[in-house]
Amino acid sequence: MRAVRFERYGGVDVLEVVEVERPRPGAGEALVRVKAAGINPGEASIREGRMRERWPATFPSGEGSDLAGVIEELGEDVTGFAVGDEVIGFTDRRASHAELVAVEAEHLTARPAGVPWAAAGALFVAGATAYAAVRAVDLRAGDTLAVSAAAGGVGSLAVQLARTATDPHPRVIGIAGEDNHAWLREHGVEPVGYGEGLAGRIRELSGGRLDAFIDTFGGGYVQLAVELGVKPERIDTIVDFEAARRYGAKTDGNAAGASAEVLAELARLIGRGDLEVPIAATYPLEQVREAYTQLERRHTRGKIVLVP
Repeated sequence: MRAVRFERYGGVDVLEVVEVERPRPGAGEALVRVKAAGINPGEASIREGRMRERWPATFPSGEGSDLAGVIEELGEDVTGFAVGDEVIGFTDRRASHAELVAVEAEHLTARPAGVPWAAAGALFVAGATAYAAVRAVDLRAGDTLAVSAAAGGVGSLAVQLARTATDPHPRVIGIAGEDNHAWLREHGVEPVGYGEGLAGRIRELSGGRLDAFIDTFGGGYVQLAVELGVKPERIDTIVDFEAARRYGAKTDGNAAGASAEVLAELARLIGRGDLEVPIAATYPLEQVREAYTQLERRHTRGKIVLVP
């Protein structure tokens, strides 16, 4: 079968699609033929070696966590699934950017009718991260929340989840480029452009009251939130861990939301039309370098997906 591999740390040029041995599901596992697999900024950081102290690579390394596909084979002791089932899931083995992947059955959930393959395959990392970040800032009725990179892979889901986190709904301010403002408005989010003067624009839009902040981009947004009067315990960053330590902000992200139960809930929301996973582009597996080149520009709306 074909799978993405890299033999050393580096840029997109180290990525190769090669023939590897077909995986065999062990006890408690299912072999899934991948229909779609999302790509994520963290994977690029691991490949470049920027995360080697926290998450070192063992070469040759595969990559990828997100996946959706069809169960082709079951290992021993798997219940609740059958060959032919359409599933959404995740793997912690850096292995989903491939035609086939052996996945722990406890990391899978059924794909509801109405959830497109691309959205299903891109759901786990961004979805679980957004879910955990929204929960971390403890939204209450009448709150005003700001989200940085509000149209990105995580931000686009966080703003939607935040909008329905309480009744009545909180106000959500989305920091994004002008070309994403219309999309944000369509989803009940009040857009504001990033860049010089942002603090003043947020103060004006929020009426001087900002209760919570989710940072999905880094680059000073934690400090900005503090300067805008947000209490550190109601700031969550998935990127700027140094600033979180400095100011006492939270860092709840994917690990805090990583479960098949959260994945199932997010999938149900998509199936009901209550959550959209914007898909910026899809690429065949052979164009994995092109896919990451687009991702690393950090200006896509929503997710980029590989289709084996």
